[in-house]
Amino acid sequence: MNTLTFRDATPDDIVTILELTHAGDARGADAPPLDRTTLNDPRYRAAFDEISADPNNRLIVVENHGEVIGTLQITIIPGLSRFGMKRAMLENVHIRPDQRGKGLGSQMVRWAIEQAQLAGCGMVQLTSQKVRRDAHRFYERLGFAATHEGFKLLL
Repeated sequence: MNTLTFRDATPDDIVTILELTHAGDARGADAPPLDRTTLNDPRYRAAFDEISADPNNRLIVVENHGEVIGTLQITIIPGLSRFGMKRAMLENVHIRPDQRGKGLGSQMVRWAIEQAQLAGCGMVQLTSQKVRRDAHRFYERLGFAATHEGFKLLL
């Protein structure tokens, strides 16, 4: 039985989180190699500090037997619709490739859903790139439904 440990990330986890994010790049084999010279760019630390300072955000690392195998970010979004219902947004959900297919990703997302419930959220939402069909099936197995079409505008 795999017992996962969930904890808030520390600055020492930044490089590992970036490696996990790169490993989950939707381009797969077409993704350019990770440029290790950029991993200590001060913008990453500034972003980490901003996330950590915001009480509506949690950047999480997931450990299995003391080794970081996954990451996710939970953002609590207050809202007026549905009588002021809070929503949780899951972002940057990644698990190390060699740990996939073992049920660990499901444990991660279920844990995040529980955290959202504890924060008083009535909904959990996330986005997934259209090409990530395996991820879509994964989220559907966990009860998520593709009810909306997402749009992005890069600035």
